Amino acid sequence: MSHSTDKIRNVAIAGHGQTGKSTLFEHLLFAGGVIQRAETLDSGKTTSDYSPEEIERKISIHAAMGHVERNGTKINFFDTPGSSDFNGAVILSFRAAEFALLMVDGKSGVQIETVKLWRNLDNCGKPRGVFITKLDNDQADFNKTLADIKEKLKVDCVPITIPMGGGGSFKGVIDVLHEKAYIQQGDAVEKEEAIPADFKDAVAAAREKLVEAAAEGDDSLMEKYIENGSLSIDEMKIGLVKALAENKYVPAFAGSPIKNAGIVPLMDFIVDAAPNPRTAKDATIDGEGKETPVAIDPDKPLSALVIRTNYDQFSGKLSWLKIITGKLSADSETINVSENKKERISKLYTCQGKKLEEVRELFAGDVGIITKATTLKTNDTLAASDGQCFAPLALPEPVHSVAVNALAKKDEDKLGEFLVRATEEDKTFRFNYNAETKEAVISGMGELQLNIILDKIKANQKIEVETRVPRIAYRETITKKAGAEYTHKKQSGGHGQYGKVMLEVSPLVRGEGYQFVNAIFGGAIPKNYIPGVEKGVVEGMLHGSMASYPVVDVEVKVVDGKYHPVDSNELSFRIASRGAFREAMKQAAPTLLEPVMNLTVFVEEKYLGDVMSDLSGKRGKILGQDSTGGIAEIRAEVPHVELLRYSIDLRSITSGTGSFSVAFSHYAPISGRIADDVIKARAEFKVQEADE
Repeated sequence: MSHSTDKIRNVAIAGHGQTGKSTLFEHLLFAGGVIQRAETLDSGKTTSDYSPEEIERKISIHAAMGHVERNGTKINFFDTPGSSDFNGAVILSFRAAEFALLMVDGKSGVQIETVKLWRNLDNCGKPRGVFITKLDNDQADFNKTLADIKEKLKVDCVPITIPMGGGGSFKGVIDVLHEKAYIQQGDAVEKEEAIPADFKDAVAAAREKLVEAAAEGDDSLMEKYIENGSLSIDEMKIGLVKALAENKYVPAFAGSPIKNAGIVPLMDFIVDAAPNPRTAKDATIDGEGKETPVAIDPDKPLSALVIRTNYDQFSGKLSWLKIITGKLSADSETINVSENKKERISKLYTCQGKKLEEVRELFAGDVGIITKATTLKTNDTLAASDGQCFAPLALPEPVHSVAVNALAKKDEDKLGEFLVRATEEDKTFRFNYNAETKEAVISGMGELQLNIILDKIKANQKIEVETRVPRIAYRETITKKAGAEYTHKKQSGGHGQYGKVMLEVSPLVRGEGYQFVNAIFGGAIPKNYIPGVEKGVVEGMLHGSMASYPVVDVEVKVVDGKYHPVDSNELSFRIASRGAFREAMKQAAPTLLEPVMNLTVFVEEKYLGDVMSDLSGKRGKILGQDSTGGIAEIRAEVPHVELLRYSIDLRSITSGTGSFSVAFSHYAPISGRIADDVIKARAEFKVQEADE
C-alpha cells in the first residue's frame, strides 16, 4: 500500500553503542503489528540485524529499514549502528529522515557518539528528539539524564512522556500530551490506563512546559496562551508540529523498549507532531558546488536520490531511493541524471529488514528499493527527465588505512573486484592503488569496519588476504638557492644528440608546489626546445636526491644553455634539464617532508591526560581543547606516520569509548634519526622493488 506525502513520517534512530536502538526498532515493529514477536539481539533473529556478521558480533553494522502504520500514517524507521566505524549508515539515514531520535541510556547519560551525532544534526538543522531508555535498570534516572542532556548538549528538553517510577519500581510511562498512562506488559503491548493520582503533579508540571513549547510554534497560539494560560490538545498539536519542524524544541521520551514500555505514545507523537516530508528540503548541486534547496513536493515531476547500494544473495543489487519530488511507479522509464542514461524501473519495493515488500508506487517523501538497476549507484539522481543532480551524502573522511594483497597471486584480481563492490555498499570505505608506494590500500572509519569487510571476503570468496601498515607518501624539497649545469652529448653516427642547460632552483613557500621560469635571452636555447626543458624538470622532480621521493615547493629557472644547429632536439634538452635539476637539487640543501594531519579527538575527561601524553609521544602539537559535561574535544596536528594505528591506540587508551577524525593539513620538514630511518626504509623498498 502506498501513502501520500502528508501521511509519511521518516525517523532515524541513532545513538551511542549499546543504548538499545535495535531493541527499540524491534519493539516498534511488534507494537505496530508487523511482527508477531519481538526478538532479542542474543537470538540472532531481530528484524534489523540480519546479516551474518551482525548476528555473529551482535552489533548493528548496516542501516536497516522497517515501517509500521499508525492511524493511517506510515512511519519509516531506520535502525542505525552505534559504532563510529559505521558512521556512513547513520548519515544516509539522517538524509532520508525528517526526524532523528537519539537514544540516551538512563544510567550512563550522554556519551561521546551522542555528542558527535548531535553536532551532525546541528550542522544540517535536522529536528530531533531523545529517548531516555533502560529506565527499569537500577540507578537509571529520567530527570538526572535530562539534566545531563542540558549540560552536555545545551538544550532543555520538553518531556512528551515521563516515567512512572524507576529501577525496580518502574511500571510504565505517562503520555503528557494525551494525558494517558501506559503500563508495561512484558511480552505484550503496553496497556492504557488512567494516570495514577500520585503522578498528577508531575504530569501538570510537564504539561505546562509542553504547552509553552506548542505556543512557541505559532504567534496566534502564543497570544491565546498568554490570554488564557492554556491551549486545547488540538491547538497544542498544531503548535508542536510547527515548532518541531522549525527545530524550536527537543521532545524527550521515557521508556524501556525491552519491556515494551514507552513504545505506543512514541508512535502517537510521531504521527501527531513529527515533521512530515513536506516541511523538509533537500538540495541540488551545480558544477561549481553551489547548492539550491529543493522542497519535497509530490506535485512536481519525479526526482529521487540513491542513498544506499547493497547486494543481496537472492535479489542481487538493491538501490535504496529517497523520493524527493513526484512519485515513482513500477514499470516506468526514468533517467539516471548522474550518468545521463535511461533506467527502466520494473518492480518497486519497501522492506521490513531484509524482507522486500512489493508496491506499485511511492510518493515524494517515501523511501523505497529497486532491484538490479544497472546504472545506479549511491549518490546518483533518478528523475523523469534530465536536470540537476542532488547533492551527495556528506560523508566523513577515512581515519584508518591498511595495505592489502591476496596471498595467492591468482586471487589478486578477484580481491580487487570484491573490494570495489564493498566501496559501492559503504561509501566511507575506500580502495585504491597507490602508484607511488606500489600498494593496494583500503581505508575506512576504523579497524573494525575494515576487518569485517575482509572477513566477509575471506568467508564468501575463500580469498586469504595479507594486511600491513601502509607506506607513507613522503616528499622532498630544498632549503636554499642553488644552480647547476648539465650537458647531454651523444654521437652514434649521423645526427647525434646535444643539449646544454643551466638551471637555478629556489625554495617556495610550503604548499606552492612548483613554478617554472624561462629566463633565456639571446636565443641560447631556442624557444621550440623550452617545452623539452620543462618536461625534463618535471621528470626530475619525480625522484628527489635524498630518498627518491617526489620534489615539491620549488621554483626552477632556466637561465642559460647551448644548442647545436644539427644535433640538438627536444629530447636532448629534456635529458639535459633532468640532469641539471638533479645536480642543482644536491647543492640546494635538500630535506625530507612528511605529511601532517589535523586530528580531532573526542574522549571522556577521565582519559584526557593519557590521550594528551600519548599525542605528545607521537610528536603531536596540541592546538586547543574544549570540555563540556565530562566530554573533551582535543584538536592537534600530528604526523601522519604516527596515526597509522591510532584507531587501535585510542581504543586501548579509552577502553573503546574514544573517537576521532583526521584530515590532511600540510607537509613539514623532518631531519635527524627520523629522516635517516625514512631514507633507510626507502632504500630497502627500492631494492625489493628492483628484485620484483
